[in-house]
Amino acid sequence: MATATALKPSAAPKQLPAPNSDFYQIEDTLSADERAILKKVRDFMDAKVAPVINKYWVEDAFPFELIPPLKELNIAGLGIDGYGYKRASDKLHGMLIMEMCRVDPSFATFFGVHIGLAMGSIALLGSEEQKQKWLPPMARLEQIGCFGLTEPLVGSGTGGGLTTTAKRDGDTWILNGQKKWIGNAPWCDVSIIWARDVDDNQVKGFIVENKTTPGFSVEKIQNKMALKVVQNGLITMTNCRVPEADRLQNANSFRDTAHVLRLTRSGVGWMATGVQMGAYEAALKYTQERKQFGKPIAAFQLVQDLIARMLANVTACQSMMQRLAEIEEAGKLLDQHASLAKAFTTVRMRETVAWAREVHGANGIIVDNNVGRLFSDAEALYSYEGTFQMQNLIVGKAATGFSAFV
Repeated sequence: MATATALKPSAAPKQLPAPNSDFYQIEDTLSADERAILKKVRDFMDAKVAPVINKYWVEDAFPFELIPPLKELNIAGLGIDGYGYKRASDKLHGMLIMEMCRVDPSFATFFGVHIGLAMGSIALLGSEEQKQKWLPPMARLEQIGCFGLTEPLVGSGTGGGLTTTAKRDGDTWILNGQKKWIGNAPWCDVSIIWARDVDDNQVKGFIVENKTTPGFSVEKIQNKMALKVVQNGLITMTNCRVPEADRLQNANSFRDTAHVLRLTRSGVGWMATGVQMGAYEAALKYTQERKQFGKPIAAFQLVQDLIARMLANVTACQSMMQRLAEIEEAGKLLDQHASLAKAFTTVRMRETVAWAREVHGANGIIVDNNVGRLFSDAEALYSYEGTFQMQNLIVGKAATGFSAFV
């Protein structure tokens, strides 16, 4: 009688490391309370946003269903001091936006436009009465804002001359002109509009209530290839009358406008870093699961080379943004600091999302795999808040002492 051959127990599957885009443990530099807030946002993005965002991206629509659970996080007021809120550190504020972008830069852009550009303009340049009127409901997401600076024919040249005009007429101002690419504009409640005062040729800021101001209209921009969830609009103002009480009382030149942009430009650096984190994590997970020639493609040298390059980009950008936040917290943030960060992180972002799409092969162009969406969205981040070339000229002027601007 033949002796049965003993069967060896099968080896347990190898436990692979989970995708970790925080290789240098940047999150550990936050306090325990700050980490709790960050985790709350991460859980919201993973549980609420991630499951539905591809559908809305394809449909070029905004997920209004996410506004109520976003309100419950109570994070829109973290950028202001007072009015019922305590200002968060610049590092936490940046990492929250970064965490949002890890899942979806469109949703993060909607949020960033509201809290950074719209609320930020009022917080920095508004009168006390304007702050009391607008900041609390905007922090509660009861009123959503947008920021109207860019025009159909004026992008990088906004500092040199806006075509939108403002004319004082007694206790009101008459606004005429157009603004283009304005995020949130097709559906939001209030717009911060920047216009050139025809009397002194200086840029002034105005708080305009979209739905109740005669002569104010918005047309949604169609057929975008990036940030499709963000609803961008073409604003047209025809003899819009805005009360003097709704003029930003401390916005009297483009220098004041630039103060807002300096702070939000650093925010784009955090966003570009978050996009890279999402692309890297998606790429690593895919390479661990996708098999060719009998083993996961993550085991191949050329794939590991790309994974390491992506991780280096992510880590370098995280480290840069952490230091930028420290400079900002110390009150020493200058235009050239924000510009260098915006330029560097967005260029590295372009590399990282391209490599992430590359390791996915043909599957990388399918929206369901996320990297195709991040690849497309990265193009918008690369351009908005000032082009790469404009940022480099700002840095170049600071470094050399010579201005290369026209």
